[in-house]
Amino acid sequence: MRVDQLVPAFHRGDAIGDTAFHLKQFFLSQGFQSQVYCLTRDSVLEEESQLFDSFPEPNPEDITMLHFALPSPLTQALMKLPSRKVMIYHNITPHTYFEGFNPEMVRISCLGREELKSLASHVELSLADSEYNRQELTALGFKKTEVFPLFIDYKKYEKPACDFMYQFFNDDRLNILFVGRIVPNKRIDALIKVLFYYKKYISPLVRLIVVGKTNSLPKYYESLVRLADEFYLKPEEICFTGHIPDEEMFALYKASDVFLSLSEHEGFGLPFVESMIFDLPIIAFNSTAVPYTLGDSGVLINDNECVDKIGELIHLVTHDEELRKTIISSQCLELERYKSTDLREFLLESFGSLAK
Repeated sequence: MRVDQLVPAFHRGDAIGDTAFHLKQFFLSQGFQSQVYCLTRDSVLEEESQLFDSFPEPNPEDITMLHFALPSPLTQALMKLPSRKVMIYHNITPHTYFEGFNPEMVRISCLGREELKSLASHVELSLADSEYNRQELTALGFKKTEVFPLFIDYKKYEKPACDFMYQFFNDDRLNILFVGRIVPNKRIDALIKVLFYYKKYISPLVRLIVVGKTNSLPKYYESLVRLADEFYLKPEEICFTGHIPDEEMFALYKASDVFLSLSEHEGFGLPFVESMIFDLPIIAFNSTAVPYTLGDSGVLINDNECVDKIGELIHLVTHDEELRKTIISSQCLELERYKSTDLREFLLESFGSLAK
């Protein structure tokens, strides 16, 4: 029996790509034939995948799984297959966040939402990487839905961090860290305003570090640079690193004092789990998937515009040692919950029922 995965873009280091890679290894270990088929891929993944043009027609008893996060020809292709159909939903950012920045992203987001709806009557099992995403699928008419968290390779976080990067940022400044794409829903603009408040009213020895691709939405990134200039923020006070290797990102987690997210739309939020791994206290806006990912850990805030209160909260969390220890302790407990979740058993049970 075959269990194949369809992935529009297969990338290493990408949450979807890593999940597909590990799922393939798991299916092979269980005696299934399994392959990842994609439209595009990283060159280093050519031996781990095949282009969708070579996808062989499956049998009715086979299982075909689509990773859905954006519109692609794979959606229509899946509907026409005779095999049992499964979808893993990784969320779509609402089109309203791209308005005024990129009309093409508005179009893609709207089209993705329509394609998602069209799959409701075609898939037998819909998996979502958060409870928030699962509820969205249920509202769209998907019948059998389950939460299937992102696969996290915890061993990779045991690799040594870049010592140079750590030493460079481990100075007398308080480091506020955010990791994620530079797009409007992440509200990097609000982070900059918090930085300005902290610098002006609490301490000038502060730095905002933003890790993520700056070319995801150039017009938005340019607006952030202008905003930083308007607040007279210096290069040593705000740092956009762009996409960096894992060892450098690990160093920034270790050198930072707090992870701050004012994002208004998250499908899961892997950096929250990474912050738990590195014992970095989390302050996050209470929206979308964030409360489900954090569980009973971190600090949730209900207003991402009150920069004064957020700034004072950062100061409290980073200077009250007992409070900091309490927050980190809560995050350690939540991290253990993630580590103890048996995704393999869940897959065997779910796919076993489909195979009957």
